[in-house]
Amino acid sequence: MFLHIIRGIFLLCVLGIAFSYIMGTPSEDAKQAAEGVQLFAYHKQSVLLGLLGIGILVVGIDLLISRKSLSAISGLFMGLLTGMLVAFTFALVIDLVVDAMASDLREPQLATVIRESNGKIIPQTVLVGYRDTPVVSVAKLLVGVISCYLCVSFILQTKDDVRFVIPYVEFEKQTKGGRPMLLDTSAIIDGRILDIAKTKIFDNPLVVPRFVLQELQLIADSGDRLKRNRGRRGLDIINKLQSERDLQITIYSNPGYNDRQPVDHKLVALAEDIKGKIVTTDYNLNKVAHIRGVDVVNVNDLSNSLKPVVLPGETLEIKIVKPGEEQGQGVGYLEDGTMVVVEGARKRIGEILVVNITSSLQTSAGRMIFAKTDDLGPDVRENNHRS
Repeated sequence: MFLHIIRGIFLLCVLGIAFSYIMGTPSEDAKQAAEGVQLFAYHKQSVLLGLLGIGILVVGIDLLISRKSLSAISGLFMGLLTGMLVAFTFALVIDLVVDAMASDLREPQLATVIRESNGKIIPQTVLVGYRDTPVVSVAKLLVGVISCYLCVSFILQTKDDVRFVIPYVEFEKQTKGGRPMLLDTSAIIDGRILDIAKTKIFDNPLVVPRFVLQELQLIADSGDRLKRNRGRRGLDIINKLQSERDLQITIYSNPGYNDRQPVDHKLVALAEDIKGKIVTTDYNLNKVAHIRGVDVVNVNDLSNSLKPVVLPGETLEIKIVKPGEEQGQGVGYLEDGTMVVVEGARKRIGEILVVNITSSLQTSAGRMIFAKTDDLGPDVRENNHRS
């Protein structure tokens, strides 16, 4: 709403400028004395419509560019400023070269001075300086345009590595807002990151490094059918993430990393460089990143933290689907996939039992719940009798 008000004020200001020009147009008598205004004085309506059209065009461009980047604007500003400083320096060099080696490229600038001598007025032409010929002016303009273009292009391509250094003081790049979250291959193939992103819980920009995308392509081209399906699933997940309108996701390309290094090492190094977090399901990568001081978002931990909490002493219904590793144990699963190990249920596979929770075990690989039945079953009673 506030942006619409600003856009309305902008259009009113454009109309105000147009009316100020029209109201300031000379009258018919004055127009004959001011020849330079004649062309525009007869086209008041054209001027009004033209300025209004320019205002509407600017607002339209603003509406079309829905996703704007402050870093791109700051990079453009710094590039133009640096380019103008470089162009000014080159202009001084061109002036020195012209004065020393090609003085014929300077045009004398003359002025007429009126002097009075013995009661007579005598006009006299004097030299007041030199000015650039069109060749020198075009050369300076060309150098300025080239300098601004190269500086803007350089800063926009390397804005993530820019450091503003003052003598004895270095201001390091600080991330404003949410820190970028780097997606690991395992987290992409896992697929749950897409469901999490759809909840709009992420304000942070998601980053897929180019080497992670290349690894997914290699997996998708594998001769093994299972690996090929996993790689294609990962590529589909990236396409779906990019189609989310409210999600900011970028493919990060930086050729400064050694291609011979493992992907996990390059991912941790990139996270250190851009002050980002790693999103993964890889247990080993999680440990390595913590050792090097990089924050990690483990999708398994995030998923487990959202599961309902069960406390010892509570009861639940569970279907026993297979025998457990220990004697007398049966195994069932909750709807969210949590494994439940039930004492005394080994011979009751296929039955739905009401069990009492005894304890739970939480790990990065998932959660396990231990329970027992009120009726321990014949196998457990037999073991207790023998003992």
